[in-house]
Amino acid sequence: MMMMKMMVLVLWFSCVSADVLHKDISITGCSDSDGEKMYGLDGEEMWYADFINKKGVEPQPNFIDHISYPDPGAYQQAEADQQVCKFNLELSRKAYKDPLKSDPPSSPMIYTRDDVELGEKNTLICHVTGFYPAPVKVYWTKNGKNVTEGTSINVPYLNKDTTFTQTSRLEFIPQLGDMYSCSVKHLSLKDPLTRFWDVEKPEPSIGPAVFCGLGLTVGLLGVAAGTFFLIKGNECS
Repeated sequence: MMMMKMMVLVLWFSCVSADVLHKDISITGCSDSDGEKMYGLDGEEMWYADFINKKGVEPQPNFIDHISYPDPGAYQQAEADQQVCKFNLELSRKAYKDPLKSDPPSSPMIYTRDDVELGEKNTLICHVTGFYPAPVKVYWTKNGKNVTEGTSINVPYLNKDTTFTQTSRLEFIPQLGDMYSCSVKHLSLKDPLTRFWDVEKPEPSIGPAVFCGLGLTVGLLGVAAGTFFLIKGNECS
């Protein structure tokens, strides 16, 4: 019975242009306790419905041209779609008697958005994929203590193989010696998957030093060679 309560119904609509330059996607999903409505373009989330705060969100990264969805009724339509989705979910439960099959997520990847500079604001990213059904829960720690401030997570993104991908972010300021971790929980896992990341002192660049060293060596060899030929010339005279 617990497995049936976690059942998720997902409607996935995808449209590809004739010259295959762009691909957009619309996802509607629901469960007993959660729901999702999302529009994406070329693998990026462009808009999703935040059913907790009752509004539409455009979580587009800063490095792309921002695209807005001007339809003022988009969020209201998303709520209406949830009612239809939950009705279809109830019909599916009666039609399918097999227990829900689940796929565990891959080991999470954790990395920084920007190059690490001590004392400079940055973002840690925890990326997890390959799981079904959605969603996963992601927890952050700093030096062994739970962290919630500055954290966020996107809505599940449907992969081509019908599994899901989610990404969580943690805003932080790197300080030498700090240790961070992200832990991923999913109904298919007995224990959470955890990945650690620590702040290390950035290694100095050795490029200029090497080139300067080579230049000095070549210069000294040139002086030595010039001195040698000067002495030999004086001996011959």
